[in-house]
Amino acid sequence: MRLPRPSGRLFGGVLLALGAAGMALAWVGEPSAFARDRVEIPMRYSAFLTTRVDAVAGVPLTVVLTNDDPIDHEWMVGDEAFHERHRTGTEPVHGARPTEVSVPAGETRTTTVTFQQPGEYRFVCHLPGHEAYGMVGVVRVLEE
Repeated sequence: MRLPRPSGRLFGGVLLALGAAGMALAWVGEPSAFARDRVEIPMRYSAFLTTRVDAVAGVPLTVVLTNDDPIDHEWMVGDEAFHERHRTGTEPVHGARPTEVSVPAGETRTTTVTFQQPGEYRFVCHLPGHEAYGMVGVVRVLEE
């Protein structure tokens, strides 16, 4: 038994619906997280898989950083002046400050940061070429 071929109009409508669904998923699929007190930021293929984090001013935020890559990364969060200082690469390893964390290949690091002021703070991997490749994100700190 042969089934009738779909008309061009039906086929076009199906494609249009699939395209709209794909755009909607891309829009709502933005890798973000609202974190009252904890967020996980995995790293894979030289990218932060969570690129937007909403936090609350004055509330300690625990950040779990998991590096699934075979190369090292870092998580540096601050204002633009902070990032400008770190783009020179004068500190190859971080760990003593909660806003500056080195994450070796295949490992996980945890840090706790308390943002006192509402605003947006970028996080960047400043290892050579990683920022240019797109390894960036933002923490949006909201008033409580």
